Amino acid sequence: MRWELMFSQWENITVRIMRFPHRRSFWHGREYYKNIKLASGVTVLSSSEPVKVYEDFSTLDLISDGRAEIFVGRGSFIESFPLYGYSLNDYEQLFDEKLELLLKINSEENVSWSGKLRAPMQNQTVYPRAKNDGKLSIWRAVGGTPQSVLSAAQLGMPLVVAIIGGMPIQFRNLIEFYKQEYQKAGHDVSKMQIAVHSHTFVSDDQKVVDGYFHNYKSQMDRIGSSRGWAPYTKAQYDGGRSKDGALFIGSPAEVADKIAYMKEIFGITRFIGHMDVGDPAHDVMMKSIELFGKEVKPVIKDL
Repeated sequence: MRWELMFSQWENITVRIMRFPHRRSFWHGREYYKNIKLASGVTVLSSSEPVKVYEDFSTLDLISDGRAEIFVGRGSFIESFPLYGYSLNDYEQLFDEKLELLLKINSEENVSWSGKLRAPMQNQTVYPRAKNDGKLSIWRAVGGTPQSVLSAAQLGMPLVVAIIGGMPIQFRNLIEFYKQEYQKAGHDVSKMQIAVHSHTFVSDDQKVVDGYFHNYKSQMDRIGSSRGWAPYTKAQYDGGRSKDGALFIGSPAEVADKIAYMKEIFGITRFIGHMDVGDPAHDVMMKSIELFGKEVKPVIKDL
């Protein structure tokens, strides 16, 4: 499994999970980290402007020496649709049209395109161009919808599957479906990339791991309050932390074992650990990152 460091920041509008606009954060971070990839996690393309998305990330790509990537998806929140004047009745078509346009901009310097929900483009040039002959790495981020996985496979896009609940094994058929459809569409299997994105926290102190439950519960309950979820329980936390669960929370050995398990059942080429869930204290967060790099990485880097 390829080992890469990545800084991926959410693009989110809701007060429940406040984030700075990720592109602005990247500008500040690019100078300090020379090898870390920079990606959105995730760009809600349905309510974004594809030209602006490409311009922003191609600029970032140039000033970071080719390290920018885009993860595009529909997002798990819908606040941005009415905020930016979009109708939820166009939910599917907005994403499909904007993805088509973004991919066209990514592959062609002079763009001609037309759709139903955005003004057409007639031989218009989009600058700046990204470093790799104008092409950014654009991943399709999905939450488990077969139609989204099928679309990604047919387009030959790398796939990011968000697994933040339940049991990861439940996603095996979905990922196998992606592999089959990717090959059926005639794409080069050697270039196929599959990632799993999961909530992650590493500590060598069991008391810290146990105490992190309260951070995690606070965020799950904030989100769940508007979605009708029952309060998050310790039993859910412990179940998620088990080998079959979706939480990569525990000691370095436990987290490494679960990543190895993802490689075994899915054949992933990348694991994305989302580490800031529940706003842990800064020193605890820094220790988690340190342990991931020093103790988890050596175990999984040659998988």
